[in-house]
Amino acid sequence: MSVTRFLAGFAIGAAIGAVAGVLLAPKSGEETREDISKMASDLAEKTDATVQDIKRKADTLITDAQEKSEEIMGKLQDMLKNKSEEA
Repeated sequence: MSVTRFLAGFAIGAAIGAVAGVLLAPKSGEETREDISKMASDLAEKTDATVQDIKRKADTLITDAQEKSEEIMGKLQDMLKNKSEEA
């Protein structure tokens, strides 16, 4: 299972649980709507923060991979150059 699918499932499960808790709580309709609105807003903020964090980590991984590939290409070119000079 991928991390993304796990996080999405976790977020959906948490949201469903929170909504169920609010709907089953003994409050007036207006209070319940306010609670749901606040929870939706909080969830949107947390989701945005998580997405931004994942993007930063992905950018770092991509940059590291590019640097490593350039390093490897340089070493391969040096090896090929040395091999052709020996022949």
